[in-house]
Amino acid sequence: MFLGLDGVEIGLIIVFLCLFGAILSGFPVAFAIGGAAIISFGIIASLDSAGLLIHQAIDTSSDAYRAIVSTGVAADAISIFRYPDLPREAVSVFPGGWEQAVDRNLSFIVNRINERVLAGASIETLLAVLMFVLMGITLERSKIANDLLTTMAKVFGPLPGGLAVSIVVVGAFLAASTGIVGATVVTMGLLALPTMLRNNYSPELATGVIAASGTLGQIIPPSIVIVLLGTLAGDLYSAAQEERAQLLGCSDALTYLGEPAVVSVGTLFQAALVPGILLAVLYGAYALGYALLNPSKAPPVAMDAGSGEPRSRGEALTWFLFVPVLLIGGTIFLSSMNVIGSQNVTVDTFSDAGKTASLRTNVDPQCQAAMIDLHGQEAWDTAIAQQAAIDEAGGVEQSRKLSAEEIAAARAEKVANAPILSGSIVTAFLLLSLVLTTARGVSPSGNPRDLLIGGAGVVLALLVDAAFINPLTTPGQTILLLAIPLAMVLYGCRSAAGMLAQNELLRVVFPPLVLIVAVLGSILGGITNPTPAAALGAGGALMLAAYRRLAEDEGKGKIIIWATFAIIIMILVGVNFDLRVHQEHVAVENWIGYLVAQATYLYAMFGIFYACYVLFAKGVLKPVVRETAKVTSMVFTILIGSQLLNLVVISFGGEHYIQQFLRSYDSEITVFLIVMLVLFVLGFVLDFLEIIYIVIPIVGPVIYGGTMDPKWVTIMIAVNLQTSFLTPPFGFALFYLRGVAPKEVTTGHIYRGVIPFVLIQVAGLGLLWLFPSVVTILPSLIGN
Repeated sequence: MFLGLDGVEIGLIIVFLCLFGAILSGFPVAFAIGGAAIISFGIIASLDSAGLLIHQAIDTSSDAYRAIVSTGVAADAISIFRYPDLPREAVSVFPGGWEQAVDRNLSFIVNRINERVLAGASIETLLAVLMFVLMGITLERSKIANDLLTTMAKVFGPLPGGLAVSIVVVGAFLAASTGIVGATVVTMGLLALPTMLRNNYSPELATGVIAASGTLGQIIPPSIVIVLLGTLAGDLYSAAQEERAQLLGCSDALTYLGEPAVVSVGTLFQAALVPGILLAVLYGAYALGYALLNPSKAPPVAMDAGSGEPRSRGEALTWFLFVPVLLIGGTIFLSSMNVIGSQNVTVDTFSDAGKTASLRTNVDPQCQAAMIDLHGQEAWDTAIAQQAAIDEAGGVEQSRKLSAEEIAAARAEKVANAPILSGSIVTAFLLLSLVLTTARGVSPSGNPRDLLIGGAGVVLALLVDAAFINPLTTPGQTILLLAIPLAMVLYGCRSAAGMLAQNELLRVVFPPLVLIVAVLGSILGGITNPTPAAALGAGGALMLAAYRRLAEDEGKGKIIIWATFAIIIMILVGVNFDLRVHQEHVAVENWIGYLVAQATYLYAMFGIFYACYVLFAKGVLKPVVRETAKVTSMVFTILIGSQLLNLVVISFGGEHYIQQFLRSYDSEITVFLIVMLVLFVLGFVLDFLEIIYIVIPIVGPVIYGGTMDPKWVTIMIAVNLQTSFLTPPFGFALFYLRGVAPKEVTTGHIYRGVIPFVLIQVAGLGLLWLFPSVVTILPSLIGN
């Protein structure tokens, strides 16, 4: 043994020294990782050829080893860490020679790049990274972040610590729109830090709140970190649970777990939302508390009053609180009474298959014992009873084609039990009502005639829905019946839009807020997966940025506005009409819907191309595309280099050695704490991309192979990395901020300012540890 260390241990040390040396050398990280892989492999191969790297492996031919196997212990569970007294044998770290390892690595790297970069199942999800980056950089370069910051400062500035609170709010906005930590920290450092210092804010509080708010992009969806972690977590969790099930004697993970071993990026977005908002609230609460205790270091700031009509407190409470609560609460109450709901009467032409037992019970004794240990004796007994009842009834009832009479009877039953009001119609007119009531709150002394006409249209629409629209009414007939009420409401909303535009807060916040809600809502609601949602966000960001530049230069943005309406109409038509026009029989209204959808699609594409032309003419598109290409190229190059580095670690047994070490602990909580500590330390010197692509694939099979919820594990990792990026003296966010901070702000100011927020992060991790439901509650409520 060289230097008293095992050959595999020396190989791991060489790999990580080469990696850190390459990163610190100043070469671009994307290329340094691949170079570190080649150099480290060459060094390890040279030492192995010289006979200096010897691995002390367990002698599988010894009697002691065979005795342990005979007791029922799986061969994969036997390691030098768990059984240190077993006889050893000296073997080379490359049993077949380094030449064989090179051949194997070359074939593996081609297969892995094909699977994970070019044509694998995860490539569609990785495309979301490109479009989320484009979305974020477009919003940043179009000065929308500047408008948000200025407006929020006017809203919160008069409060103690108000500027700091406004930074947290804007940081959460930018996190939900960009997901890029460096861009958010730099943007807010350039825009907000000088303003806070001019208004006598403490440099510590100013720098701390900017650095901390900038890292919210790590956790608040749509976070690039969550997207990249999710593409790995799904594969790691599925493979680890399959291995765990087979190790325990079960045929597959579905049998052992009683549910599919699946975790998606959309589910992780759901899991990350509440923790992200929780951290933002804790940041804001600290800023307010600091200002109350140190009023001279975070004074109120009297900003220029925003445009908008003055209103009394009673008027504000009525139109901004009481009326919206009454409308939304009334809708929820009527929904619970089945007055409002879905009127869909579609009936499947096949019967449902009979229910199966909650757990598979036809398993061997070893798997049965493992399942009882996991689910409990009561769950197993329940499954046995369910299976007995199914067998007594003749087995699971198979699905069969229903007769015409059965289909008609099922449809008639649905029609009879349908609610009075259509949920989709009520929801649409509820949103339009909120526009009308908000406009009245913005301009309480204005002429209410148009708003009253719009309100009357809402009432008339609900009456028409109750009296004339039933579950059998076609979409075309529904549009004709609602044409007059809808025209009245839109007439009122046209005037309402003019009133809302007078309020600076709504004018600045509403467009990006709608874009964020559209992107996140489509993902969290399970309507679509992250890739189409990212495309929607990228297109919306381009149009929003173009409209802002046109408004800035007093240009006309009607094309952008009409293109936005075209997208909305296209989506509504696609949801309500059957656009499959190549069928044998197509209703006239479906043909009309198809033509309308085609026309709005073409106009929407024209609007996006027009937005690109505007941004190109204004000199915005070129730097946006260049920066997007740089960021995404870096991500994919790091992905390729990290695959090569992983294969080097695998080739001399390093990955298996680390996993054996972690599995030698009986407590999976202990293992997870070790991994979290290692990730925290690595976060000082490695960016999240390197950690995700290099470290997570090595430790993932262990931490995702236990009983812990994979959603909770992934979010804990993300928050842990966020904490690491904030922690002095190596936090990446601190270096980003140091690069744009003025000279009077020292590194000491930044370090002292960020420490309270690091403690908040640690407290947040503690809350997630003690209350995992903070992570799991939203996915359990929404579902997939």
